[in-house]
Amino acid sequence: MQNAWAWRTEQPQVAPGSEAAVAVYTPHDLLAMLWRERFLMLGVFLTIAVLGLLAATQMKAVFQAHSSLLIRLSPEYVYNPRVGDAARGLAPETDQVVQSETEILGSGALKTRVLHDIGLGRMFPKLARAYAAAGPAKRETIEGAAIHAMDTSLKIVSAPDTSVVRLTYTHPDAQMSALTLNTLVDEYLRYRSSVLMGHDATVVGGQRRIFSQRLDEADQAYSRFLTDNGISDFDNEKAALGQIYAQLLTDSYNVTAQLAEAEGRLGVTSQEMGRSPAEIGLYRDVDHAAADKLVTLRLSRQDLLSRYKADAQPVKDADRQIAELEALNATGDAAGPGARRVGINPVYQTLQTEHNQLSAEAASLRSRKAALGAELGQVNARRQKLTDLQPQYDDLVRERDALSANVKTFTQREQEDQAQQSITQQQGDGNVRVVQRAIVPTVGTSLKKPVMLLAVGFAAFAALCVGLVAAFLRRGVPTPGFAERSLGLPVLAAPGHKPVHA
Repeated sequence: MQNAWAWRTEQPQVAPGSEAAVAVYTPHDLLAMLWRERFLMLGVFLTIAVLGLLAATQMKAVFQAHSSLLIRLSPEYVYNPRVGDAARGLAPETDQVVQSETEILGSGALKTRVLHDIGLGRMFPKLARAYAAAGPAKRETIEGAAIHAMDTSLKIVSAPDTSVVRLTYTHPDAQMSALTLNTLVDEYLRYRSSVLMGHDATVVGGQRRIFSQRLDEADQAYSRFLTDNGISDFDNEKAALGQIYAQLLTDSYNVTAQLAEAEGRLGVTSQEMGRSPAEIGLYRDVDHAAADKLVTLRLSRQDLLSRYKADAQPVKDADRQIAELEALNATGDAAGPGARRVGINPVYQTLQTEHNQLSAEAASLRSRKAALGAELGQVNARRQKLTDLQPQYDDLVRERDALSANVKTFTQREQEDQAQQSITQQQGDGNVRVVQRAIVPTVGTSLKKPVMLLAVGFAAFAALCVGLVAAFLRRGVPTPGFAERSLGLPVLAAPGHKPVHA
């Protein structure tokens, strides 16, 4: 078996004189082939290495200024809908806020501000000279190249789950690197406010004025509605009419019941009056003449007995008269009707008085019931009118309330936006803190050594590639072993290597 570096480890047996031959190289063959091209490889290596070293020696040291910012959640990122309260207070994650701020830091508009603040001549003198001699279109291109150079020199790094953003700016001038980075941070603090807040206060104020004008129109329509219908306060009047109607209805029911009671009592009283006499006998005198005459006859008989005997005729006459009178008294015919007095019946008089009172009460109740019915009709008509006007009134009230709520909301939002902008302009953004401002770097960094090493490595690689290409393109057999493996013939002798002269 051949060496592992061989292109082919097994050689098929080829009969002597056969035309088929396969080239099989070993590491020894490759080294021999490269050794033949050593001068070419050395020339290529030296040429590329020298050029790379010369380029590295021309490179200047650059200075890196560093700064860092602490970014926290700010009110600008908290969702605050302009209309309604849906999802109010929704806030993004910290990484999303940091990514947004990083995007603002890397924006071209921010770099344009920094370029205008410092000046193209101070930052890029060569571009400034070309800018002075160029036309308008060319100047835009030069300014774009300067912004691209700034973008290349600026490095923005933010780690996940952290609120710190690190900035690095590279420039050949140490003072310019620090100045550029500090100017970038200052402009960022101002620029981010205009990006995040925009002109919300102006927009909200304009919308507030529109709603205020519409609210004035709604108030005027509401006032005309009340005036045209003779209403001072719709809700209170409707509630008062409801109470009045309920009270009148209750009074009407009570009067109806009282009237029915009075009329019932009046009917009964009328019937009792019909059955009661208007006059009655007050008293009657009894006739005592027969009794008195009997007493007189008895007294007269006693007197006769004092003068006559019992069987005397005068005494007998007296006894006969007494007997007749007693018999008459016994039959009752002796007593006459006597004297009699007639007067007004008190019961009838009481019934008549009560009848008159009940008649007056019934008449009064009828009048009151009629008056209550009329009042109920008026109140009901007014209530019906208010009920018919209720939809129009509700539309006006809803519009006024909605417009009033919108004016209140937009007024509050406008004041909040103005206060936020004022605080931001006076004190800056409290959610963005400058942890470290850039200071002038004292030690520069150079790429000379890396470029030198890269140049030497590339020169060696290029020389190796050129040597391999030249070795494989060269005609001939590099070693006797290669000939034996490729041709399948034994090599009996090998002459020494002699360069071919043209």
